[in-house]
Amino acid sequence: MDIFSILTMIGGLALVLYGMNMMGSSLEKMAGGKLEGFFDKITSNQFKSVLLGAGVTALIQSSAATTVMLIGFVNAGIMQLRQAIGIIMGANVGTTITAWILSLSGISGDNIFIKLLEPTSFSPILAIIGVILIMSSKSDRKKSVGSIMVAFAVLMFGMDMMQTAAEPLKDSESFTNLLTLFNNPLLGVIAGAIITAVLQSSSVSIGILQVLSSTGKLSFGMAIPIILGQNIGSCVTSIISSIGTSKSAKRVAVVHLSFNVIGTVLFLSVFYILNAIFNFAFMDSEINETSIAIVHTLFNVGVTIVLLPFAKQLEKLAYVVIKDDTADKKRGSTDDLKQLEERFLRTPSLAVDRAKSVMATMAHTAQSAVNEAIDLVFDYSDEKVNEVIALERLVDQYEDGLGTYLVKLSAMEMNHKDSQTISTLLHNISDFERMSDHARNIAEGAKEMHEKDIDFSAKAKDELKVMCDAVKQTVEFSVIAVCDQDLYAAYEVEPLEEVVDQLRTKVKNRHVKRLQAGKCTIELGFIFTDMLTSLERVSDHCSNVAVCMVQVNDDNFETHEYLRTIKTSGEEFDSEVAKFQDMYRLPKKEVYKIETV
Repeated sequence: MDIFSILTMIGGLALVLYGMNMMGSSLEKMAGGKLEGFFDKITSNQFKSVLLGAGVTALIQSSAATTVMLIGFVNAGIMQLRQAIGIIMGANVGTTITAWILSLSGISGDNIFIKLLEPTSFSPILAIIGVILIMSSKSDRKKSVGSIMVAFAVLMFGMDMMQTAAEPLKDSESFTNLLTLFNNPLLGVIAGAIITAVLQSSSVSIGILQVLSSTGKLSFGMAIPIILGQNIGSCVTSIISSIGTSKSAKRVAVVHLSFNVIGTVLFLSVFYILNAIFNFAFMDSEINETSIAIVHTLFNVGVTIVLLPFAKQLEKLAYVVIKDDTADKKRGSTDDLKQLEERFLRTPSLAVDRAKSVMATMAHTAQSAVNEAIDLVFDYSDEKVNEVIALERLVDQYEDGLGTYLVKLSAMEMNHKDSQTISTLLHNISDFERMSDHARNIAEGAKEMHEKDIDFSAKAKDELKVMCDAVKQTVEFSVIAVCDQDLYAAYEVEPLEEVVDQLRTKVKNRHVKRLQAGKCTIELGFIFTDMLTSLERVSDHCSNVAVCMVQVNDDNFETHEYLRTIKTSGEEFDSEVAKFQDMYRLPKKEVYKIETV
């Protein structure tokens, strides 16, 4: 095997790695936000969890990626360890699909129909169709299908290159002598584990083994321990990913490692005891690509069937290895911001769903701040003031955490829908943060009145309450729009915001009349005006949230043009405005006699 064969082997390996990564990413894009929905279906039924883990792993073509996601879920407090165990087992089963895909490279024969089934025959056709779909289609789904086709073609060409490069090994005595070392099962397991740990992909290491089998020098006795060792080596990714996480997340990596180690020891022990008794004839037989896929599948399915009833014992073992301490017990539940796991960035659709979840919490927190602040105007207490201040600070933390996470996420490759969602969230976080700021201003105004022992007149309170109720409703519409992706609620915000603007003008004019009539002091007047301004600004930010959502849905960011159009659109908008005018009518206006000097 000369230097050119080595370069060809490396080039083929690079194509296999790229093809697998591209295929997994494209399949994930097609799944979109459904990936999060898969994990939401987790129940206490371990069998369903195994099926879920197998399905997700088969979809994204990586058991390591599935396990890393689980570590992120557990670290974020979204999932419990016992829920993750079945999925870990299922991930090992799901990853066997890749070996079957790679085994297609072993199809060969002189028959015309067999030749048509060879990947090197149909892969170019798939590649051409895929490129046409990518370049000509506007649909994200069709582009993803095209990417899958191209990825498969790249994968098959990579395998073909590696097999071509490995052909000289058939006549290499040194290679034959090297392989005889793996007749020792322990060395085979170690070799498989090390190669997989270095490549951080059991699928790729299985592919390399399938390439080596094409030389005809690899027997069942050599290959079986290597295949088992590859499962152990695949745990390295999850172990690395668990560094710096909570103890619960570290236990996921422990379960993953212990499952594969126990499975390997158990399988080897039983298999070689039976071999000693029955002397299996196939042990010295030549193994091929399909046989490797069969052994890989039988091992993973068999170990899962055997160890699934012992899921609770695996959980207990993880707690023995990673013990709780007093500090962990005192810490309690995790903050919602922990859902913004860096590990999820590798799976953008999942990261987007987590960001939406945190955004919903931020929106509800801002709404609570506004409602609490408004209530303070009519029913003051120091505790409520402190609560509003605490809520405002919490919203600030959400803005910082979400903003940083979304910026990182926006740099990832994703489908158009997820990209739209990120744009919406980035626009929304500052508006909800500003709502909480205005809520704090209102609360501080109420506190100032309490400390100075001054209060608005009954008439001023009645008028202010109407406007406050309208603002509360505006905030509620905007929160529903964001949290439930409810476009109807978003469309309701703008006409109600128009009514809030009208109410502010009317209430302010009445307030000026009271000032002129000597019914209100200048000091109270400043506080009253500031509150009106804060309330109006809250509704303005609600408008920003709703308009952004509508515009992103229409794939258009011309906000000012949208507002101009909707307000001059005629009957429908005017009808909604009239509806809210009837709902939020000011009490009858008082007539004041203004004294002149």
